[in-house]
Amino acid sequence: MHAHPDDEASKGAATAARYVKEGVDVLVVTCTGGERGDVLNAAAQPEVDQWGLPEVRQREMAAAVQALGVEHQWLGFEDSGYPAHLDGGETEPLPPGCFAEISVEQAAAPLIDIVRQFRPHVMTTYDEFGGYPHPDHIRTHEIAWEAFHYSDDIERYPGSIPWRPAKLYYNMTFHQQRVHALHAALVERDIESPFTRWLDHWAEEPPADDAWRVTTQVLVTDFLDHRDAALIAHRTQVDPEGMWFAVPRQVEIDAWPTEDFQLALSRVESTIPENDLFAGLRGVQWTG
Repeated sequence: MHAHPDDEASKGAATAARYVKEGVDVLVVTCTGGERGDVLNAAAQPEVDQWGLPEVRQREMAAAVQALGVEHQWLGFEDSGYPAHLDGGETEPLPPGCFAEISVEQAAAPLIDIVRQFRPHVMTTYDEFGGYPHPDHIRTHEIAWEAFHYSDDIERYPGSIPWRPAKLYYNMTFHQQRVHALHAALVERDIESPFTRWLDHWAEEPPADDAWRVTTQVLVTDFLDHRDAALIAHRTQVDPEGMWFAVPRQVEIDAWPTEDFQLALSRVESTIPENDLFAGLRGVQWTG
């Protein structure tokens, strides 16, 4: 479950590619088209000028899907935009009819239809803070939570055959321990770290400890090429010379070779810590 095209490339992409390679059916659901996003890579501006940002982002998403080998569906909601107040500006109302402005029930209904059709054992999404406080990320969390709890409730959401997913995870891409480890590995090698500003900010305003949230670490060293290809596919959002590629591959592998998750809810028994999103499900006939 992801809010915008490119989120699937920066959060859990190598894990998705790994499970595809293992023969798992993996579906990425993108809630909005990213229509209100900015062009963050100037090299992509001519394409946007020619085709328009919505069309370009759809093409980018198709290329990222191919790089990861996953299936993909759009929920079709309108991007809510990045609120100015998150950058210190004035608070403004959300655009009418956008993803974060409509009700959770209205936004969750098409997702629940997808869950009932695809019948996943495992769902992944963002935590209750959205990973960061973009309203579309928070709404994505809310509807994933709704779908996990109520995709088997035909009274609340009538119309299709019910299904109960077994496990719900939160992406833990930039938790503090990983950031510190990558930063230290870069400093040790005299490589400029893209995380210096983050650490300076954390030193001034220490965040709450999040180490307890990491329950599950999936080894992805053989699938980082797939992640990088998916990132590069999103040309409007990802500069190949930018921070996403500031950590050399071997440094990343040496310092932190896993993608990390928090097991938020589970309907099967599993021992923490895990190294597999399907822990507790292997060899089990899950009937939903």
